[in-house]
Order: sequence, then C-alpha cells, then structure tokens
Amino acid sequence: MADARSHVLAGTRGALHVHEWPHPRPRYAALLVHGYGEHGGRYAGVAGVLGAHGAVVYAPDHTGHGRSAGERVVVADFEDVVSDVHTVADLVRAAHPGLPLVLVGHSMGGLISARYAQRHGEELTALVLSGPVVGNWELPGRLLALDEIPDTPVSPAALSRDPAVGAAYAADPLVWHGPMKRPTLEAFE
Repeated sequence: MADARSHVLAGTRGALHVHEWPHPRPRYAALLVHGYGEHGGRYAGVAGVLGAHGAVVYAPDHTGHGRSAGERVVVADFEDVVSDVHTVADLVRAAHPGLPLVLVGHSMGGLISARYAQRHGEELTALVLSGPVVGNWELPGRLLALDEIPDTPVSPAALSRDPAVGAAYAADPLVWHGPMKRPTLEAFE
C-alpha cells in the first residue's frame, strides 16, 4: 500500500483533516470513522490490511480530534460529525466514481456510522460497526451527575493484546489522554 496522503476539507466547525491510503487499482473504498479521543491516523494498520484486499482507504480526524480544528475532544452535536463524514464521502466518490463504499466505525465512530447509515444509507455498499456506542449507555449520565469529571484515561493495556499498540497509543501526542469533556458527554445523552 502506498504512503498516506492528507487532505484538508471544510468541516462543519472548521478545518477537517483527512488521511488517505491510496491504492493503484482499488476495487472498493473504505471510510474509517474513529472513536473518542483518537484520530484517523491510528488506523494505518487497518488501512494496510484493507489495502491488501483492494481498498483505497480514507479516515477523517473528527472535530476536536487529531489534526482537525476545534476544542480538543469536544463534540457538541454528533449530527455535525455525521455531516463531516458525508463531506469526506463526497471526496471519496468524486475521486473514485462508481467504486463501492464501505463505512467502518469503531466505538464512538460506530455511533456516528450508524447515524450516517440512517441519513445516507443508500450511498453505502456495506456498514461495519466495531464496538459501537449505541443504545442506552449509562456512563455519560453518571459522569454528568458529578461536579468534576474524573481524569480516568483509557488504559493502553486494554486496547490490544499487542503491547506495541498500547505503547504507540500512550506515546501519540494526537491522542487525548485526559478526562471526557462535558459537552461531548451531553451529546451522548
């Protein structure tokens, strides 16, 4: 798979950074939607596997995540993020007309991807949800009831059986390692 390229698009709340892993003869396009606190660049390994199976891969950094504009990890309204994903999907379709489009969402990205499918499902060939935050999730309500949200970051050891994955996560300056932000918790409610 070729080296990653970057795009900067106009998002709903400012500049939207998008990673692209090109493929010389793609059979389909995959659009990866990351989880809370991380960024699209963390999916280079997934992009490599998908690329080995014929995909050109795109992954935006959501508002407030990675290199995109916005206050760190603040998502005031998930509908804005869904609109940003649609902007990236437009880029993908313009660059690769007629290719099947597969949307892959992990955790918070699963929530965003599920909502995208509700709004724009006719544009997708497939939807893949990995540990999506959908349904009744108690954590936001419990944290919002507190005066101060505790600083309990994700344990790198909990991410993977591969210690190198956890070490890369812990060392990544574009990953948020602080507490969840109140506006984002409110958006989950």
